[in-house]
Amino acid sequence: MNYFREMHKVKLFIEKLADYHHPDVFNPWADYDPDYDVASARSIRRKQLARYLIHRIENARILLIAEACGYQGGRFTGIAMTCERMILNEHPYVDSQMVLGCQGKRTSRRDSPFIPRETQRTRGFNEPTDTVVWNAALSAGLGPNDFLLWNIFPFHPHKEDHALSNRTPTESELQDGLFFTEELLKLTGPLPVYAIGRKSEQTLTGAGYQVTGLRHPANGGATLFREGLRDSLIQTGLYNG
Repeated sequence: MNYFREMHKVKLFIEKLADYHHPDVFNPWADYDPDYDVASARSIRRKQLARYLIHRIENARILLIAEACGYQGGRFTGIAMTCERMILNEHPYVDSQMVLGCQGKRTSRRDSPFIPRETQRTRGFNEPTDTVVWNAALSAGLGPNDFLLWNIFPFHPHKEDHALSNRTPTESELQDGLFFTEELLKLTGPLPVYAIGRKSEQTLTGAGYQVTGLRHPANGGATLFREGLRDSLIQTGLYNG
């Protein structure tokens, strides 16, 4: 791999992401909220996504695509299905070396009076779904660079006037997000695609992609997600658990 050529491609991809704006949507690589973000938040999130992608665009064996960026996960790290505690070495199973190959940085403010929980202020945000996804992939014998995590709508859709909330992306937003998935696949080349949740699966199959649908881990779906991923990887010979 020509590192500098690939990094240039990754940076161009992130610039495209940063150009996207939509009402009630937070763009982690372009937007800044002084109530929650440190001053250098946008730059940190761009650099972290670049490092995450450059380790995987030629090494990933599968692409896992969920629905949208959540406020406890990628909204602050800039990386899909990856929360701050993982890149700050505050997580019991996933550390910054696995995610980035180096120490990560937080973008949420430690001193923010608007972040409701003390543990979020002191240790960073934690997203249970992110833990389930990472654990399932690692337990199946995949290395940290063997799977690439993404969202069909890669930005953070939130409720009106409630920044720390999640909402389901609209159909038009899902179609907007599809463009960025297609741009990502230009970087990686063809990969087996696993769609996490109905919105991701329907959007991808509607666009003509062949995908393996998996139950979303949220709302009691964690066991079904783990079993679905394991069984599919066994069938394709990628399971090494």
